[in-house]
Amino acid sequence: MTERTAHPARAGQAPYSSDPTAAPAPAPHPAQTPAPPPPSVLQPIGRLRADWPRTFVDRLTAPLPGVRAMARLAREGAVRPRPEGLRDIPLLPFEPGPLPPAGPDTFAVTWAGHASWILRLGGLTVLTDPVWSRRIFGTPARLTPVGVRWEDLPPVDAVVISHNHFDHLDAPTLRRLPRHTPVFVPAGLGRWFARRGFGRVTELDWWEAAELDGVRFDFVPAHHWSKRTLLDTCRSLWGGWVLTDPAGRRVHFAGDTGYGHWFAEIGRRFPGIDLSLLPIGAYDPRWWLSDVHTDPEEAVRAHQDLGARRMAPMHWATFVLSSEPVLEPLTRVRAAWDKAGLPREDLWDLPVGASRVLTP
Repeated sequence: MTERTAHPARAGQAPYSSDPTAAPAPAPHPAQTPAPPPPSVLQPIGRLRADWPRTFVDRLTAPLPGVRAMARLAREGAVRPRPEGLRDIPLLPFEPGPLPPAGPDTFAVTWAGHASWILRLGGLTVLTDPVWSRRIFGTPARLTPVGVRWEDLPPVDAVVISHNHFDHLDAPTLRRLPRHTPVFVPAGLGRWFARRGFGRVTELDWWEAAELDGVRFDFVPAHHWSKRTLLDTCRSLWGGWVLTDPAGRRVHFAGDTGYGHWFAEIGRRFPGIDLSLLPIGAYDPRWWLSDVHTDPEEAVRAHQDLGARRMAPMHWATFVLSSEPVLEPLTRVRAAWDKAGLPREDLWDLPVGASRVLTP
């Protein structure tokens, strides 16, 4: 495999802000609209950096919950659906099928559940946030099985990780991978993989990129945070990915995110996104989760900000992480899509285990 890394110019990059009340900058006059960043110089990848900041707290777009919010959550206990909200578990869409045939020109996606996708593009098979475990730390068992059995996967050519929360970074699943598998991770997370024997790990900051066999992996911002232990809050970065195949077709994998200004900026820097993979679940109660998880209406708005052609919902129908009824994300995203007047065929609301092939 051939590998390269890109370090885009920082000029013109939107400033990071930890003040969610700050007024947005005024829109520039059309004549002053900044040009897209210049092309990046690609360099060899696979190295781990030792000079990352100790914390990425300055990248937060909203403050983390304090003691008062934690006390309110404990008092209200609104972290799981009511019994009536769980009655529709048998109706959650689960239709596993064979993976579509894939050649070097294929662009196909398969939803394995939650934020785990099998992407086939540029001749590569790429897994996003792979979680094949039946249970993750702090949650009940899966509501639906994994959409594709591990033994039915083709050889995995690369893995992308959005951040280190347990429902996105699953150690038991990653132990199943050969240690030479290329892994693309946020800044500060490389050591976690190195300690587990992975030898081809590439850490990226926002707006940095790497290239593997002609497929480009750009790491982009998200409105979220990171934490895996009591002592590592925001010690590693979080974000999403834009993957571009040699034909120029693009998919945006948002990872885990709230709604905010970054979507429009990603759309500006990566025009012509063919498919956006956006989270629609784990949003209730809003006072607790609105800063870090989009609700279905915000996901549709984010899709429009990205300027993407199609959207595939994710981050629902798999784990119980919040208090909305289990089937509500699907009904609300369909209603929001219809209200926005978007073509129905461009909403790829796939059942767990289903696939779609992107055609020109």
